[in-house]
Amino acid sequence: MQGFALNDIFKIGIGPSSSHTMAPMHAAQHFLSKIDSRAHHIPLKVQVTLHGSLAATGDGHGTPGAVTAGLMGYHYETVTLPDIEAAWAKSVSRGYLTTLTGSSIQFNGSTDLLRDMTPLSGHPNGMTFIAWENTTEVARAQYFSVGGGMVEDEQGVTLATTANTLDPAPFPYKTMAELIALCDREQLTIAELQARNEHLCLRSADHDPIAAKLWDVMSDCIERGLACEGELPGGLKVKRRAATLWQRLLNNSQGDKAPANVAQRAMVYAMAVNEENAAGGRLVTAPTNGAAGIVPAVLRAHLDEHKLNSAGVDRHVSTFLRTATVIGGLFKMNASISGADVGCQGEVGAAASMAAAGLTAAMGGSPKQIENAAEIAVEHCLGLTCDPIGGLVQVPCIERNGMGAVKAIAASDLALAGDGHFMVSLDQVIKTVRETGRDMDSRYKETARGGLAIHGLKIPVTTVEC
Repeated sequence: MQGFALNDIFKIGIGPSSSHTMAPMHAAQHFLSKIDSRAHHIPLKVQVTLHGSLAATGDGHGTPGAVTAGLMGYHYETVTLPDIEAAWAKSVSRGYLTTLTGSSIQFNGSTDLLRDMTPLSGHPNGMTFIAWENTTEVARAQYFSVGGGMVEDEQGVTLATTANTLDPAPFPYKTMAELIALCDREQLTIAELQARNEHLCLRSADHDPIAAKLWDVMSDCIERGLACEGELPGGLKVKRRAATLWQRLLNNSQGDKAPANVAQRAMVYAMAVNEENAAGGRLVTAPTNGAAGIVPAVLRAHLDEHKLNSAGVDRHVSTFLRTATVIGGLFKMNASISGADVGCQGEVGAAASMAAAGLTAAMGGSPKQIENAAEIAVEHCLGLTCDPIGGLVQVPCIERNGMGAVKAIAASDLALAGDGHFMVSLDQVIKTVRETGRDMDSRYKETARGGLAIHGLKIPVTTVEC
């Protein structure tokens, strides 16, 4: 494995879930590409089966609408919520879809989208697509949603448009220990080395366009979340709180002083992002949708504290996000970022670790201090279950993002106060995440069959087609 690029870990997409919304949409779009030319001449009937966690909590995550939109040819980076809602409505009312290329596909979401609670052997998030011409099967494919919007086929190959593994990378690594050794040998920061693996030299570049674009989307998401009030969709009747909390912080501020302290602001920013995610808004996976609020919240709170010119902002954003990318890639390579695979320790835990590392890097910390911050943050998320009430990314997910942001800041503070010597390595903690996830009962891994999902509010949940 050569590592992951910046826009592999951070993808522009749509809520409420990278694994249950974005990935199924992309899988469906990929299957469409296999049958589209044939469907131009003869209408094909398509049947889709969701397996494991996708079957258990897909309705609450908007999987049915996402699959339907994908079969029409929509992609998560550009699709809108009205597009998804319209696709689902057409499928149910007409029993067929007209794709963006003009093909006709017989697909009724209410009868042709099946659910099998038994996971496939490849991953808890599995999908089977079958196409028929009359009664003859003409195409079949299985896909797996492996976390953060990434999709693998049944041979374990990542779909080309969702991840671009760095091959060849001039500085390949598989562990944090190998990465730090490379940084020491090449006299590069973690962010600089990661950029070199993407064939970009940060020392000579005045601007990091990919990081800047991602930050623009993150910032817009925060702003929308701070401005929107009302009730989130899905049946739980969860009220948005970020706008009210933000206004309270502003009212308590003095003059032009930034409201409250950095941790309080980060908590509200994180909740703002995840309220937007729950509403099906545009956001950036970081590394997943369920944990998307932590990284942008900590970065925004950091930028609040430092009055930087545009060049300074660009530099800090690039350093933060590229350092976070490395940490997210290590989780992806050596454990998992899928809640259905290892629980929320792989989502909120990984995100807190990424944010702590990014903040420490932006503050000028050494590679060992960055590692220390990353391991502290995830160490205190070990064993965290993925048990969303109603299968919705709302309770406890939104608050978990707020708490994850606070943990990340505290972890960075502790690491920067130290000298780079610590007891437990990041590699050891990531290994523990993998082993803990392996031992975790499936009821606590995004199936809504254990934990808060059954002991929380027992309210009927409607299907969210977003």
